[in-house]
Amino acid sequence: MIPYGKHHIDADDIKSVIKVLKSDNLTQGPLISAFENKISKYVGAKYSVVVTSCTAGLHLASIVSKLRKGKKLLTSPITFVATANSSLYCGAETIFADIDSSTINISTERIKEAISKNEIQAIAPVHFGGLPCDMKKIREIANKVNAVIYEDAAHAFGAFFQDGSKVGSCKYSDMTVFSFHPVKSIAMGEGGAITTNNKKIYKQLLRLRNHGIERNKDNFIVKKRGFSNKTKNPWYYEMQELGYHYRVTDIQCALGLSQLKKINKFLSRRRELAINYDLEFENLKNCEPIQKKMRNTSSNHLYILKINFKKLSKTRADLMREFKKAGIQTQVHYIPVTLHPYFQKKKYKNSDFPNSYNYYKSALSIPLFYDLTDKQQSFVIEKVKKLIG
Repeated sequence: MIPYGKHHIDADDIKSVIKVLKSDNLTQGPLISAFENKISKYVGAKYSVVVTSCTAGLHLASIVSKLRKGKKLLTSPITFVATANSSLYCGAETIFADIDSSTINISTERIKEAISKNEIQAIAPVHFGGLPCDMKKIREIANKVNAVIYEDAAHAFGAFFQDGSKVGSCKYSDMTVFSFHPVKSIAMGEGGAITTNNKKIYKQLLRLRNHGIERNKDNFIVKKRGFSNKTKNPWYYEMQELGYHYRVTDIQCALGLSQLKKINKFLSRRRELAINYDLEFENLKNCEPIQKKMRNTSSNHLYILKINFKKLSKTRADLMREFKKAGIQTQVHYIPVTLHPYFQKKKYKNSDFPNSYNYYKSALSIPLFYDLTDKQQSFVIEKVKKLIG
């Protein structure tokens, strides 16, 4: 079976992990900060904080954004549920703005509309499929209402904006959150990272990741307990706020560091495969690729076909079964968050997010990953032409 996405692990990755397993530090060792420093350098941000998942990162970003009861987060319906859930963990409300059909990213015009009708505390733009949102415009809109921005860049590690700055540099945002799940640009088993240029945010993220605990003597609240004869008591630490156990291990960071060395070739191969698909599917009658001609700035996490199922005279479920029978895994990214039963309590109508719902009805992801061979891609192309045409 050819999967829709897959990690790449080589001998160097395995050696890196084994080295940690033989070391004195399986967790809370030197590789955490080493990985964080490499991430910061790669994306061009001042600070990075690695966490157990992108979901954990989004949660912490929500807390730092001061989302709480009575406050609202604005995001896209076309995302994984974790984006929308991040504010709910804090007791806040998540509202949505429709996508731009040409990019499948959140529409800046719909953001303006939502902000005119709601008091927005934070905006979480989703760089869908690895294609960056128009962050310059979003920053301009957010500034008018003093909204915090944290980018959901789960798909977009390695992507960059039109001005050449990388996603994660936080040039247009307060924080950026990445995923290092196995199907993403690089893998660390499970894991993620938050980048920022704000030192205050950085320090709070470090505390929140570790139970809300502060160990830096300069930041102690109760000084008399922390010091003896003006010297820090070696055992002393303070829990200063409610935090979480979102720490990652040196094992995961060893893998992340090894993977990061290969990021350029990972991205180059994904781009090559995506462009090849674009060329092969240029004249198909029943489908067209999304985000076509936008491959150079994207990390090309997904390759999605927009299919006219009515014209094709078969259902998406039937088509997916046909691909599976041929040995090809397909997937749908994503069911609009507003269609899930939990969010249907709000009784959203189809007319609320027409572009998102129309996209969802037609979308199908086909295989795209570093290890996809030319022979495998040719087979996928052959089956797409035969089954969809």
